[in-house]
Amino acid sequence: MSQDQEEQEDELLALASIYDEEEFRRAESAQGGEIQICLELPQDFKIVLKGEKQTEHDVSFLPPLVLNFELPRDYPSTSSPEYTLSSKWLSRAQLSALCRRLDELWRETQGSVVLFSWIQFLKEDVLGFLCLASPLEVAGGPAKSLPERKRSDGDGKTAGGVPGDDGGGQDPPDPRAVVEVDPRANILPQLLDFDEAQRQRVFDGKVFCCGICFTEKLGSGCLLFKECAHVYCRACLSEYFQIQIRDGNVQCLNCPEPKCTSVATPSQVKLLVGEELFARYDRLLLQSSLDLMADVVYCPRQMCRTAVMVEPDTTMGICSSCQYAFCTLCKRGYHGLSHCRATADELRSLRDEYVSASDDGKKFLEQRYGKRVIQKAVEESFSREWLDQNCKGCPRCGTNIQKVDGCNKMTCTSCKQYFCWLCLSQLTRVNPYSHFNNPASPCYNQLFQGVDIDEDEFWSDEDD
Repeated sequence: MSQDQEEQEDELLALASIYDEEEFRRAESAQGGEIQICLELPQDFKIVLKGEKQTEHDVSFLPPLVLNFELPRDYPSTSSPEYTLSSKWLSRAQLSALCRRLDELWRETQGSVVLFSWIQFLKEDVLGFLCLASPLEVAGGPAKSLPERKRSDGDGKTAGGVPGDDGGGQDPPDPRAVVEVDPRANILPQLLDFDEAQRQRVFDGKVFCCGICFTEKLGSGCLLFKECAHVYCRACLSEYFQIQIRDGNVQCLNCPEPKCTSVATPSQVKLLVGEELFARYDRLLLQSSLDLMADVVYCPRQMCRTAVMVEPDTTMGICSSCQYAFCTLCKRGYHGLSHCRATADELRSLRDEYVSASDDGKKFLEQRYGKRVIQKAVEESFSREWLDQNCKGCPRCGTNIQKVDGCNKMTCTSCKQYFCWLCLSQLTRVNPYSHFNNPASPCYNQLFQGVDIDEDEFWSDEDD
């Protein structure tokens, strides 16, 4: 084995010991391999979609740069490694600039192994070399920072990785630079998905103490509330969520921490409950959201109950499921310009609603039911209140009887039935006072209960 081959083998073994299998994969049939290099991003690094500068997204990870290489037989003594450099978010011009920089590093260290130096440069210095800073603008083209900045080398030329430049006016694109996505595609969703997956991977490998059972568990067995960053084990949250969903409290799937308002996302809920409970959660959540929409009502047919969108300035709703046309106010069949017909129960509550309503509210009720109906409801409700407070119904015919004075033996003015004012029992016509003289009667000795009258005078009048 030549000295070059020994150095190659030592270098590949060193890379395999430093990086895990996901970062470095050695080729089976040749002296080469693939290295995936994740950039070290500064804290609070943001990306923004081109043309939407107000919507910035925090990211901790970007898709890796991929370096595929093969080592010639005379590397490192004479030849440089043969390689390609690819990326999902850098432009071809920027990748070409990086290739030229890798060539420079090889020339500076010619005769020595260079792969580790390349990896360190790509991991730590790419953002500075290409003048990319937060917020990083991404779109269907090259990535660039806002505001765009340029870095000049000693002779006044701009470094080969000018952000946003596709090589016009500078060095031609390097054939070793490979862009993995369509330059016209919107890559923001891919970047955000990758960042989310990497964050979850890091979270899964850490140990957390559950705030409910106080047991230490790996992140893979826990759930993180994204807004507040509180962590609980999945077993505790699963039981808590199941209870809330069964009780219909789908708006209360929030962080158990006292006074914390963070809410679990639907995807998190789906991880913790079964399909049946999640379907119930999804249905109730949709219904509660629709209930908050002023232009949504439900079909009044009990067998249907489909949500119906209502056009502005109209009281007619047409169910898209059963085609039922109904009034959105009274929920009965649509009656055109005619006033809504109020039921007896509605009339009883209409007075209170009308009396306590604002001027606009009263106007709306008058338009809905008609002013005459409103007036009648108010008058009847006042009359009913007075009757309830001052009268009692005859136990035989139900006629309202008012007691002005006298004893508790009453005579109905309608059916002439004798009855007790206190217990509303019907009294015999032969001896109506026996009800008050019988010790077994609930009204025993209460003929004059609540009556301001001289009993001796009363009985003398009865004898006469």
